[in-house]
Amino acid sequence: MKYMLLLYASESEATNFTPEEQQTIAKEWQSLLKEAKTAGVLLANDGLAPITSATTVRVREGKTLTTDGPFAETHEQFGGYFMLNCQDLDEAIHWATKIPHARYGSVEIRPLWDQI
Repeated sequence: MKYMLLLYASESEATNFTPEEQQTIAKEWQSLLKEAKTAGVLLANDGLAPITSATTVRVREGKTLTTDGPFAETHEQFGGYFMLNCQDLDEAIHWATKIPHARYGSVEIRPLWDQI
């Protein structure tokens, strides 16, 4: 089963990390990616540019409306994702607990639609 793990955190919190904390987290990310690749569950992973570069698109009554920014009612922003192929939700939760974001933000797990 394929699961998308959506990473949310406050962008302003990330700037509060000391250089030592940033180095520690970077090493944790590298270790996690290596472990997930070795386990054969990692299908894709990427981060997003800061929310200041976001554009929101809505279509209303046939008209396209664009707005600078994400404009979501939240204190945390969507910052990246992991696409995993896991046996079940329990395995997806196992991997989510290893993502550093889970300690200072949140990781939302969503199964992909099985369209077959």
